[in-house]
Amino acid sequence: MTTAKAGSTNSLNRNFLTDCNLTYAVQLMGGRWKLPILTRLNKGKRRFSELKKVIPNITERMLTLQLRELERDGLISRTVYAEVPPRVEYELTVIGKELIPVCLQLHDWGAKHKLLHLGTESSLPL
Repeated sequence: MTTAKAGSTNSLNRNFLTDCNLTYAVQLMGGRWKLPILTRLNKGKRRFSELKKVIPNITERMLTLQLRELERDGLISRTVYAEVPPRVEYELTVIGKELIPVCLQLHDWGAKHKLLHLGTESSLPL
């Protein structure tokens, strides 16, 4: 395996993406499903099956992957209860809660943009 030269375009881009606060934030919440997951958890703890019900069209595999990423990045926490059958709940961390106002602003911006350019409003409730 080769290493990238310090002055290469790839190295410079990688450093920029790590150093740029906006890009860092977007990477944490980026993806088709992370924002809907975060906003659904704003209403309190939810189990996997509850999230699956309130987020239409997400597959179990994708929900699992997105929950793992959100947990890895510190935006949600996962609590496993020693019960039979096991119970697992997800909730926002302090950092995740700080992101909710940004999510709501993005929702409002999206609704306005969609209405102006497509003539429809968002059908997914927060």
